[in-house]
Amino acid sequence: MQALPENFDAARDLSWPTYAPAFDALLDTDLNGEDVNAWLAEWTKIENLISDLLSRIYVAMTANTADEVATSAYSTFYKQIFPEQQRASQALKEKLLASGVTPANFEIPLRNMRCEAAIFRAKNVELKAKESEKSTEYGEIVGAQTVRWEGEEITLTKLEMNQLNSDREVRERAWRLGMDRRLEDRSKLNALWAELLDLRVPQAKNAGFETYTQLRWQEMQRFDYTEADCESFRNAIEKSVVPAAKRIIERRRARLGLDSVRPWDLGCPEHGQQPLKPFSQVADLEQKASAIFRQVDPVLGGYYDAMLAEDLLDLGNRKNKAPGGYCTAFPVSRRPFIYMNAVGKHGDVQTLLHEGGHAFHVFESAVLPYHQQHEVNTEFAEVASMSMELLAGPYLDESYGGYYIAEDAKRARQEHLEKLVLFWPYMAVVDGFQHWVYADPQRARDSAQCDRAWSELWDRFMGFEDWSGLQAEKETGWHRKLHIFEIPFYYVEYGLAQLGAVQVWRNSLEDAPKAIANYRSALALGGTVTLPQLFSAAGARFAFDVDTVQSAVDLIESKLA
Repeated sequence: MQALPENFDAARDLSWPTYAPAFDALLDTDLNGEDVNAWLAEWTKIENLISDLLSRIYVAMTANTADEVATSAYSTFYKQIFPEQQRASQALKEKLLASGVTPANFEIPLRNMRCEAAIFRAKNVELKAKESEKSTEYGEIVGAQTVRWEGEEITLTKLEMNQLNSDREVRERAWRLGMDRRLEDRSKLNALWAELLDLRVPQAKNAGFETYTQLRWQEMQRFDYTEADCESFRNAIEKSVVPAAKRIIERRRARLGLDSVRPWDLGCPEHGQQPLKPFSQVADLEQKASAIFRQVDPVLGGYYDAMLAEDLLDLGNRKNKAPGGYCTAFPVSRRPFIYMNAVGKHGDVQTLLHEGGHAFHVFESAVLPYHQQHEVNTEFAEVASMSMELLAGPYLDESYGGYYIAEDAKRARQEHLEKLVLFWPYMAVVDGFQHWVYADPQRARDSAQCDRAWSELWDRFMGFEDWSGLQAEKETGWHRKLHIFEIPFYYVEYGLAQLGAVQVWRNSLEDAPKAIANYRSALALGGTVTLPQLFSAAGARFAFDVDTVQSAVDLIESKLA
């Protein structure tokens, strides 16, 4: 696809005067109950235009980190457009709130606007723009990490394929090579971290909060749970999930015949097995996903096929492509876009199914007329994606058009369920670390203290893995989590969403058509109801107590058995 907008003109598209008249006209318009819908529609047009531009620039920049045009455009956007857009949008929010008008199906967006209006500070706009620009350096540093392996320069993502090798010596050698390369950038990442803290912490003080945590809670619109609830969730994971994770790792140790399970033993096949090889060409990954999605639901499959036809996928790994995977949206066309780094492993299949769930969220909620109604809390946005991984699981078998013979499909599902259990403890480490960081940011500017804090959390939740003799590799684990650098406090959402997704999956085991219907109905609500209501519409309960967590673990272990 052409990542940047067709006929992209930086001088025009990245100039605020291009957009200012539309905002000014809206600000000058008298607002009442009769014309509010037309007014919101015009506001949506201009916001969608700007958001679409940013999404396309971001896609172009991540697709090729060496693309100087895209990188420059991204930087210019945050210098020229973002600050002015924030100020103009804030003025329109204040105008709507002052009018006292309540558009239909707009209660939640109004709630969000009140929060945004309360915490908005003009002097934070520039800080946020600098933070967004600075955070892109993380992707540049990590995206440039390559190694020489068997005479070829390859990315670390491609190097990780060796973790599927049945030869333990090969796995260890590849794992250590990748870690050594990452540690070369330790000082760069520590310096970047200090700069990011210096941009984030003042924003909280400017907005009148004692801590950055309190500011982020409002910015992320976490109205339905608290910091204390996150701690309760972590405690529930420690009590209910960690023992189950230990059982999984112990079974793996016994089957592999090892004294202990080392980091390079976590993804390898067991004796007599070969690594799962779902595809050799990215085209195979794309086409077989179509068959799977159609088995889950013909309508959802049709959405995916539309993406194939419209070139809305960039799935293969290559040099200078930023790491990771994501689904973004192009609001003007109301279409999603999926970005990945596929190299031929089963994790690529799971990533595509996951991002497919996000894409379906864009399609299902497209009927909502105003851009504010499309702003969905990530705690539920991830239910859309994680549920799809589980709902698609039964159709990995080639008899359904999937990737594997029956035996390998069964193994893939087993590995997926095991990873669900193993994820929650890791999530607790990431979430606990971020709470530790922003409780005392001055302390957190010291990278050595960050290393110790991460290491202690790792030992608490991930002690079932043997990292003896690998202290530097263990304690710099926070360097390898992009959310910590790029999206502060964004991670507990995955744990909460996974809990919701397991409940959606439970429903599908009892009545698949009803579960799928509820799933789609919940996605179609966009951001028009509360988080607990979204979970309820999908057939789940928004909770993080010991009983709910234990019930999910029990279901997974029963299926593993």
